[in-house]
Amino acid sequence: MIEPDAAAPGEIYRDPVYDGATDPTVVVDAAGTWWMHYTQRRANHPDPGPGVAWVHGSRIGVATSDDGRHWEYRGTLESTRGGLELREGAPPEVVTETHWAPDVIHDGARWRMYLTEIGGVPTEWAGHARRIVEYVSDDLVHWERRAPLALDSNLVIDAAVAHCPDGLWRLWYKDEAADSVTKVAVSPDLATWQPGGTAIGGRAHEGPYVFALGGRWWMLTDEWRGMAVHHSPDAVAWQRQGGPDDVILGESGPASAGMQIGRHGMVVVRGDEARLYYFTHPWWDGSEIAEADAAHQRRSTVHVARLRVVGDRLVCER
Repeated sequence: MIEPDAAAPGEIYRDPVYDGATDPTVVVDAAGTWWMHYTQRRANHPDPGPGVAWVHGSRIGVATSDDGRHWEYRGTLESTRGGLELREGAPPEVVTETHWAPDVIHDGARWRMYLTEIGGVPTEWAGHARRIVEYVSDDLVHWERRAPLALDSNLVIDAAVAHCPDGLWRLWYKDEAADSVTKVAVSPDLATWQPGGTAIGGRAHEGPYVFALGGRWWMLTDEWRGMAVHHSPDAVAWQRQGGPDDVILGESGPASAGMQIGRHGMVVVRGDEARLYYFTHPWWDGSEIAEADAAHQRRSTVHVARLRVVGDRLVCER
C-alpha cells in the first residue's frame, strides 16, 4: 500500500512547492555551504496544463545545506532585466518559459551556470527549440545572463562542463537532433566554443556528467534504466564500463517499496570521497512517467549514493 505523502526510502530532499525535484547539481562555496540547484517540475500542480506541461514550465529550485545531506529550500531563480535572481518562496503562478537541468561550476574566479532554456510551456515533447545559455555569478544569488551557446543544433539540453587535462574546457550535452546522444564542444577560455563531435554514441541517453576520481575520468549518462558508466584517461576518448547492459542504480522494485532507478545525477568529489546526487520517481509503477496522471507517480525526490573506484571499475553504493 502506497502512502503518497510519506517519505520515500533514502530520500534526502523533496521540493516543498511542487514535489518535483529533478536534475540536481550541487556545489560547495568558500564558506562551506552546500548549494543545490535543480529542475523544479510541477508534479503536484493542480492544473499545469495538458500533456507534458507539468514537466515544462519549471523554474530552477535552490536549496542549501551545512553537510550535503540535510537540505533547506531557499526559493527559485527568477528572471530580472539582466539575468536571474534567487527569490524566496514559491515560484510565480504564471510562467512564460521553461528552465531545465542547470550545471553550476566555479572557473577559479566566479560561478558559471549552463542552463537549458525552452520558450513557453510545451504540452508535447517534440517541436520546441531548446538551447543552453550561460550565466555568471559572484554569490550564487544574482546571475548575469551572457548568451546562448552556438552548438550543433537547436535541440540541445543537459549541459556538463569540466576543465580537462589538456588545458581545454569541454561542454558535453544531449543533442536530440542527433538521436539523443552526447555531443561535446571545446573552448580554451569559456568564451568561444568549437564543435567537438560525438563523445558518446549508441543507445539514446541524456544527462551526461563528467568528473575525475581515482586517477581516471568518468562520465555518467542516464539511459532511463539506470546510468551507464564511461571512463577515459584524458576526458576525450571514452570507453564504456562493462557491456551494453551494464548500468549503476538500475535496481527497482514494486512502487510500494520506493526503490526505483536512479536518474540524471551529478558528482561531488571531496578528497577520496565521491557523492552521486541523483533523483528518482519513488512511487513510479513502470508506466510512461511523462503521461502519469497521479501526482504520487509524477513525484520525484533527490537521493545520494557513494562512488568508489575498485580496481578499474566505478562502484556505486546507494
